Amino acid sequence: MRIKIYPGRASGTVAAPPSKSMAHRLLLCGAMTEKSTIKNIELSEDILATLDCLRALGAVVEMADGEITVGGLRPERFPEEASLYCRESGSTLRFFIPICLLCGKKINLFGSERLLSRPQSVYEEICEENGFLFSRDGEKITLCGNLAAGDYTVRGDISSQFITGLIFALYLSGGRSRIKIKERCESRSYIDLTVKAFRDFGVDIEFADDEIKINGEKRLENRTLSVEGDYSNAAFFEALNLFGGSVEITGLAADSLQGDRVYSEIFKQEKPCYDLSDCPDLAPIAFAVAAYLGGGSFSGTRRLKIKESDRAEAMKAELKKLGITVEVMENEVKIAGELTPPMEPLYGHNDHRIVMALAVLLTVTGGVIEGAEAVAKSLPDFFRRLSALKVKTEVESL
Repeated sequence: MRIKIYPGRASGTVAAPPSKSMAHRLLLCGAMTEKSTIKNIELSEDILATLDCLRALGAVVEMADGEITVGGLRPERFPEEASLYCRESGSTLRFFIPICLLCGKKINLFGSERLLSRPQSVYEEICEENGFLFSRDGEKITLCGNLAAGDYTVRGDISSQFITGLIFALYLSGGRSRIKIKERCESRSYIDLTVKAFRDFGVDIEFADDEIKINGEKRLENRTLSVEGDYSNAAFFEALNLFGGSVEITGLAADSLQGDRVYSEIFKQEKPCYDLSDCPDLAPIAFAVAAYLGGGSFSGTRRLKIKESDRAEAMKAELKKLGITVEVMENEVKIAGELTPPMEPLYGHNDHRIVMALAVLLTVTGGVIEGAEAVAKSLPDFFRRLSALKVKTEVESL
């Protein structure tokens, strides 16, 4: 999809989209009960992937009236040679890999080429140490193992998705386990969200210092819960206020554990300087804001290269079209220059956050984005929301 955005100042009220991070977690916890209902869910591509995988493993998934009822996920019920389609969802893939290793049956996980190329080192090492099958052929990952409760050590300076995946699997194993985190724990807030999800279902996962204790002997309780508003996507709408707009965002919990709530700290700086280690998903919009403000410097950026796109390089390529210079180093990004209208279309790099960051920035200069359909990954109605804020947009035919 090619979309044209006209310059203008946004105004109005927008409800914060539901948190995709919490939706994944509540759906998985809900699936481990007999029957639970989750409300306020955006059926993005990533969430649909998680629902597909739950169904593939035999869980009950019912959707009606904007609510999703789930339950009955049990390793002993996993079908032989099950096929799980993770689409492009990194959370889905990394949460389900260790779950699939609980049943002793061969299971295949499919996904996009970009998704399957992302590192899975933690799980590969566990499989190698225990003699489990872990193979990948470019089209799928094939697993077979009997992951058991016990003590595990995981590096904290890689994706927190590995740790969350292990928490789900070790809880579902039914025994008592410990996860020891070595090195600095990056994106710790996402682990906090996982712990909160379990707590919402009546089970306390102990997370203190660098150790997580899991008691799989206590069963999760049936619940009806609502997904909280998402700070990650709210950041795109908040940035409109920096660009001269007047936008009110509703539905964000002031006491949220979401790490991306720190966007307000980044946005209030005259020329942003911030460590993104614990909030890498904010990088595209943080770079866009820095471009508007005339410069900025960001550390903790090394993991951006293994997201849906190489996000630092993607923003470098697109901001160049807007007169902005981006210097990408191993773990740092520096931004400088004066924003000018683009003389050629911008490209979305098949990355939802790149598209949304560029779209917000184009409300200042005007311009065209090709590949804008990537927003379906997390916020399918992003452009409808933008239009409702009096930003003129127009879908163009290619």
